[in-house]
Amino acid sequence: MEREQTEINGPGLDHPGSVIRYGHFGRPVLAFPSEAGRAWDYENNGMVDALRSLIDQGRIKLYSVDSYDHISWSNYALPTEERAQRHAIYENWILNHVVPTIDADSPGHAGIVTTGCSMGGYHAVNFALKRADLFPVAISLSGNFDPTSWRGWGETGEATYLNNPVAYVAGADGDHLQWLRQAVQILLVVGEGPFEVHPTKSLPGARQLAAVLAEKQIPHQLDVWGHDSAHDWPWWRKQIAYHLPRFC
Repeated sequence: MEREQTEINGPGLDHPGSVIRYGHFGRPVLAFPSEAGRAWDYENNGMVDALRSLIDQGRIKLYSVDSYDHISWSNYALPTEERAQRHAIYENWILNHVVPTIDADSPGHAGIVTTGCSMGGYHAVNFALKRADLFPVAISLSGNFDPTSWRGWGETGEATYLNNPVAYVAGADGDHLQWLRQAVQILLVVGEGPFEVHPTKSLPGARQLAAVLAEKQIPHQLDVWGHDSAHDWPWWRKQIAYHLPRFC
């Protein structure tokens, strides 16, 4: 399996961001790691092996990236609004540095699929809902989509709102809402097992966002696995291998 790692700088980052590409052909899939993770976490935790057949068959080209949660959402010393403002550094890196790299490496593709586990699932969905023109499909595994629930404190404002899918989807209307209905598909996968409710709030979080998407008639699916399905890599490997093939 072809593998290539690239370091991409971006303004405001405290180190060059890593992007690891797996495969030679196929629809690009952008994979976000779990909270504060690095690009190689996806491979080290067996997710690349779970997708090996799709990669080897040329159905997907997988791009695994660093998170920068440590400077934003995971810096609990900062109030929630400042964390959201710092997330803009990461958003800029993804949109203005990583996406052009993917476009140049995979010309003529049909849109980037985003996916991620835990907080990576939040990133996958947030990027897709904000930029469905770039990311028409998002697959979240055990995500939580309300940043105010992440040990939040302080007054929140525009930055928090614009990065809280539960809030801004509920507020969507008019032409933008109609466009979202046509442009994006959201898949929320979560279990009922260990750590999916406490402390991650992934199960109630997925149900909450699914309800908002349903109210706004935005194409989505909520797939709740059983009480044995835990907030952990062995289950995420099964879930991504089960769901991704239908999008590529």
